[in-house]
Amino acid sequence: MANYDIKDINLAKKGRLRIEWAAKDMPVLEGIKKRFSKERPLRGIRIAACLHVTTETATLMETLKAGGAEVHLCASNPLSTQDDVAAAVVKYFKVPVFAIKGEDHKTYYKHINSALALKPHITLDDGADLVSTLHTAKKSLIQNVIGGTEETTTGVIRLRAMAEKGVLKYPIIAVNDAYTKYLFDNRYGTGQSTIDGIMRATNRLIAGSVFVVSGYGWCGKGVATKAKGMGARVIVTEVDPLRALEATMDGFEVMPIKEAAKLGDIFVTVTGDINVISKECFAKMKDGAIVANSGHFNVEVDIPALTKMSKKRRLIRDFVEEFTLKNGRRIYLLGEGRLINLAAAEGHPSQVMDMSFANQALCVEYIVKNYKKFENKVYSVPKEIDRKVAALKLKAKGIKIDTLTPEQKKYLASWEMGT
Repeated sequence: MANYDIKDINLAKKGRLRIEWAAKDMPVLEGIKKRFSKERPLRGIRIAACLHVTTETATLMETLKAGGAEVHLCASNPLSTQDDVAAAVVKYFKVPVFAIKGEDHKTYYKHINSALALKPHITLDDGADLVSTLHTAKKSLIQNVIGGTEETTTGVIRLRAMAEKGVLKYPIIAVNDAYTKYLFDNRYGTGQSTIDGIMRATNRLIAGSVFVVSGYGWCGKGVATKAKGMGARVIVTEVDPLRALEATMDGFEVMPIKEAAKLGDIFVTVTGDINVISKECFAKMKDGAIVANSGHFNVEVDIPALTKMSKKRRLIRDFVEEFTLKNGRRIYLLGEGRLINLAAAEGHPSQVMDMSFANQALCVEYIVKNYKKFENKVYSVPKEIDRKVAALKLKAKGIKIDTLTPEQKKYLASWEMGT
């Protein structure tokens, strides 16, 4: 096995037990792994994966290896690695991992380059840092690549921008856009895990608080709904009129972020954009305001501006940094502004990641079989894969649904029959 770079290989036993705990709630991926073991559809394929190194990701790595692939794994965020899981993946799955929780910027990109040293045929990315590195610092390796997948909204935004500008050099399937991903992973997974991360970091009561959610996409909907369910007064801020209207019709208060800044006790950004919470917002926040981000990158919070406004900063709890402004007010930034659900908690529940990573595995197989038909652009997950994952999940849960009769199929395919 190639070299690896993790915190401590001796953590492997603990990580393996946690992987087993997650895997038992991932029946769809388990079924794919069994089929892959028999058919070996990925034999001879080299895969570089830049993902959150979690128990669920470990199960995906095991599935890809079962299919015959050679895999290297690095972290897609400096704070999202679970060090015991990284050790277990190295020791028991024989997959080289390059990830350490809390790694600095230089180490983060060194690890991405280590994963790319495999000279991959396929890339799995979460945020598009691996793809952007491949297109800038490692251009010579692109000739080997036949395709890739992207896991999250932020990455899809970046990749579509690359495709529109004509600089994307190989096709990417946007796993994030699968119904079985954004309807469940983004909404239920992000909703629960974001609240979990905030509570673990702060031990604050959500009930009775003014909870501001910036962004009302699927992730924002999940966070807002969970916060409301726990008794918070939820305010939504948006730039899209359709989403703002939807939030209003869902019963949430909607207003500009600079107005919400004066009211909020807890702020969460889930937009995929930059400087959503800005200097002007910090200037209006009440003493003790808590700021967190659940978007992929920490740029959603203008941390440089907050730093300049502060006369003192200190780490007051794990993942809670206190910024004392020059007027004496204190603002608390969680998890360095990075994904709070992975920085301070364990990320999404395995039940939803089962569907997301089933899409990943099946899309990798789809690329291997069909890459010659693709252009250098971003593709949606094929509907047959999305529906298959949903059907497998229903079957695993013991849920049966109706099927169309021949008469109903004929009616839906015709135009002659009216009232």
